[in-house]
Amino acid sequence: MARAVNASVYSPELLARNYGSRPVQLLRRTLQILVALGSFSLKLLIDQRNGVLDQNKRKRAAELRRIFTRLGPTFVKLGQGLSTRPDICPPEYLEELSELQDALPTFPDAEAFSCIERELGLTLDSIFSSISPSPIAAASLGQVYKAQLKYSGQIVAVKVQRPGIEEAIGLDFYLIRGVGFLINKYVDIITTDVVALIDEFASRVYQELNYVQEGQNARRFKKLYADKEDVLVPDIFWDYTSGKVLTMEWVEGVKLNEQVAIESQGLKVLDLVNTGIQCSLRQLLEYGYFHADPHPGNLLATPEGKLAFLDFGMMSETPEEARFAIIGHVVHMVNRDYEAMARDYYALDFLSPDVDVTPIVPALRNFFDDALNSSVSELNFKTIVDGLGAVLYQYPFNVPAYYALILRSLTVLEGLALYADPNFKVLAASYPYFAKRLLTDPNPYLRDALVELLFKDGRFRHME
Repeated sequence: MARAVNASVYSPELLARNYGSRPVQLLRRTLQILVALGSFSLKLLIDQRNGVLDQNKRKRAAELRRIFTRLGPTFVKLGQGLSTRPDICPPEYLEELSELQDALPTFPDAEAFSCIERELGLTLDSIFSSISPSPIAAASLGQVYKAQLKYSGQIVAVKVQRPGIEEAIGLDFYLIRGVGFLINKYVDIITTDVVALIDEFASRVYQELNYVQEGQNARRFKKLYADKEDVLVPDIFWDYTSGKVLTMEWVEGVKLNEQVAIESQGLKVLDLVNTGIQCSLRQLLEYGYFHADPHPGNLLATPEGKLAFLDFGMMSETPEEARFAIIGHVVHMVNRDYEAMARDYYALDFLSPDVDVTPIVPALRNFFDDALNSSVSELNFKTIVDGLGAVLYQYPFNVPAYYALILRSLTVLEGLALYADPNFKVLAASYPYFAKRLLTDPNPYLRDALVELLFKDGRFRHME
């Protein structure tokens, strides 16, 4: 079994003990952050005073993306998290922050190999008959080597955590959490519990730092897809996995955005993307456990035509009641029942019960009546996300983390599909799944949703 010693767990109390007594380190990092974000805030104030805040919004969003990149992994992760929160950020910022790349320069190979030996308690030569002299991939939290296991000859991918990354991220979250307390206390315009949001996000980042947890995520994900011949989830080698080292089966394949390379193998990108969409719908709405980071580097087309999922650090769960509410929300959208759509936000936990949804209904109607000028199946998913994002930003919504990650997941898949076929419609591709669920699922809520889809006031609806 894995060596789980010293696996990372987020604890605000532990951060306070670790960093509260390091004034020099705190001051140095605080100054770095203040200089970067302070100058940005000053520009926003000047824009507001000059009446050009909206005019410069795109420009400032791009500047913030560059600032987050310079401030390092914690802020890259923070920006990526904000890019999924239409209730917090205006659309221009959502779009720019979604472009943040999870990449840093590689760290020395000698440090990586030393980490493997230290974590596993074995020499490199006793584990591998060969290992690549340099990483074949690198990101903000770690880098990956290709190796061959000595005992079996199997080719594996070995992910090694970046030295000092937990220390750096811990310091940043300690400081960011302090800012959150100040916002909660003094900024009346923000009604959301900012500290709670920071804690939720930090906990998710710390899970990505725990490679044993990632291995367990992969194992759970693999069990869910044991019956899917067109999906591949790599095996984990637990004897060679620890909190900072993850060893998994090597997958030969081509990234899903490399259309020419995929088609040269006689495969079709759209077939693979459609597999990804159907998998995502099952993950989100049946299993309630989904891969929340399906970017092109984490999805491979194998020579056999399978869709391979990689990197299980960012996973999320959908509560059962929310799964049914999402399906109901789609039905209400198809029926253009905006009053019901607005009420759905209670069930989805977007709004507290004391919020009146009456003012929200016209905003939904204005957007969807314009967007649905043909039929729902012709609607681009990103168009929905952007339009809903504008509504969410204007009203007192608090989007749960799982839902923000759902939007990110499906938007990424649609982007891959549109790269291959500009006319692809993810909602049209999703119709068969929703139809099957509504027709076959015995859940009373879905039975009612089916009746609601087909009938209005006792009469059969005309379906587009």
